[in-house]
Amino acid sequence: QVQLVESGGGLVQAGGSLRLSCVVSGKIFSINPMGWYRQAPGKQRELVATITGGGSTNYADSVKGRFTISRDNAKNTMYLQMNSLKPEDTGVYYCNVHPAFSAWSWGQGTQVTVSS
Repeated sequence: QVQLVESGGGLVQAGGSLRLSCVVSGKIFSINPMGWYRQAPGKQRELVATITGGGSTNYADSVKGRFTISRDNAKNTMYLQMNSLKPEDTGVYYCNVHPAFSAWSWGQGTQVTVSS
């Protein structure tokens, strides 16, 4: 049974930074390409960034240059470093497998709120 646990969210002023973490259990984490997703109030969940097992990354245009996705396969953990945060980055952030694959059970997510 896969379990995804996101943490690290909070309230931050525009221009600030946060680092999110995602701990994965119940799957062989190191071989799975992963992604960070977010859902803003009243909107569909969207893909923010992806990372392969080998560390190749891709970003949504809206976060390119500001966010950095990384992973530590030894710790079964993925990270999202978010800098220069904007109010439009507000939402609940989730981790899951890369969208090319069937999603695992979603975790509870972590709330990020950016005030202007």
